Amino acid sequence: MTIKLPPPISRYFDTDKGKDADATARCFTGAAIVRDERNTYVGRDSIRRWKEQSSNKYAYSVEPFAITVDKGRTVVTARLTGDFPGSPTDLRYAFVLESDQIAELEITP
Repeated sequence: MTIKLPPPISRYFDTDKGKDADATARCFTGAAIVRDERNTYVGRDSIRRWKEQSSNKYAYSVEPFAITVDKGRTVVTARLTGDFPGSPTDLRYAFVLESDQIAELEITP
């Protein structure tokens, strides 16, 4: 199933497919916040390191399959498949957009 994602979110998933941590970090505002696996990352440098570490730790692919808007956040549900414990699993990516970039992202099961 193909879904229509807002451009900043589409760019995020596209750069993640390419495992390009620098390009992924550029999807975010300078002061953006990412929450993932009980950790918080603030700013592009921290987000770049987070993406670099997760891409190096596991081989994975992400396939978004649903999108909703909830309390000002765009929530994308995606199937994450890879060589990590519990694969495959569905995750919720809750984005807060600012202009054409991501200001916040929280990833939860």
